Amino acid sequence: MSWIQKEIRLNARPRGCHLVHKEIVSQVSEIKNFKIGLANVFLQHTSASLMINENFDPDVQSDMEMGLNKIVPETFPYIHTAEGSDDMPGHLKSGIVGVSLNIPIKDGRLNLGTWQGIYLCEHRNSGGSRRVVVTLQGQKK
Repeated sequence: MSWIQKEIRLNARPRGCHLVHKEIVSQVSEIKNFKIGLANVFLQHTSASLMINENFDPDVQSDMEMGLNKIVPETFPYIHTAEGSDDMPGHLKSGIVGVSLNIPIKDGRLNLGTWQGIYLCEHRNSGGSRRVVVTLQGQKK
């Protein structure tokens, strides 16, 4: 069994849910060397999150952001407000959605469904670039 761990950066994005699947895969070319295994994708931040969702219709990204804002409003009387009105809602959304994905690898590719892709959900108005640790484990080709 082989292990590889790599730290990558995702480009800064505005608030919202963004399809970042190609950006991640392009920075982790080692995936192609695995016959079977797992990829753990871990976001090193507390006000953004990762999810797997539909990769075809961009309306899903807009609706996801709208739904998360409805579930976790900025107008709630939060105590933690020192970093801005979008910070505490960002922490809550990150906790609800999560910062880590486990994705199977098969024949050198992430083994996702036809309509699935990796999203970065940026919960801050200006979150900046985001650090991601990708850990691969499995049997090489």
